[in-house]
Amino acid sequence: MASSSYSNSPCAACKFLRRKCLPGCIFAPYFPPEEPQKFANVHKIFGASNVSKLLNEIQPHQREDAVNSLAYEAEARMKDPVYGCVGAISVLQSQVIRLQKELDATNADLIRYGCSEMPRAPHVFPGSGGVGQGSIQFGGGSFDQNSGFPNYGYPWNNNPSGDGHDSGGEGTM
Repeated sequence: MASSSYSNSPCAACKFLRRKCLPGCIFAPYFPPEEPQKFANVHKIFGASNVSKLLNEIQPHQREDAVNSLAYEAEARMKDPVYGCVGAISVLQSQVIRLQKELDATNADLIRYGCSEMPRAPHVFPGSGGVGQGSIQFGGGSFDQNSGFPNYGYPWNNNPSGDGHDSGGEGTM
């Protein structure tokens, strides 16, 4: 929480509003004189009277978070008057979706690369249930014919032996 020196200079709010900053000023702890633009944005978007009412209605321990939220929204509204924070959130969500698609494409490329390095004569493990339900061994792992995905015996495959096939008799994965 920032503090204002009442004897030296008024808080940014009182300076902006051209009034005397009294020791009980509701704005002083949250709008220090070093940050005049913070209050200017909040005042332009929400109004000093509304901010004063809001700060008086909420608990003192919540005021700093409220002022920070108001300042962030006011700055976002100054940059994007129509959408404000929602516009920024929308841009970030679209970036996440784009990056997820890129990650999925890269993972698919890795799977295709791993499958293209399979030996020419695959070995079907005995006791795997016949054709179409077995595991094909290749390059240190196995390939599940049912799902079409390689199985490298990683710990998250729930296979303590790590040999690439399941002891349940239903195939791998």
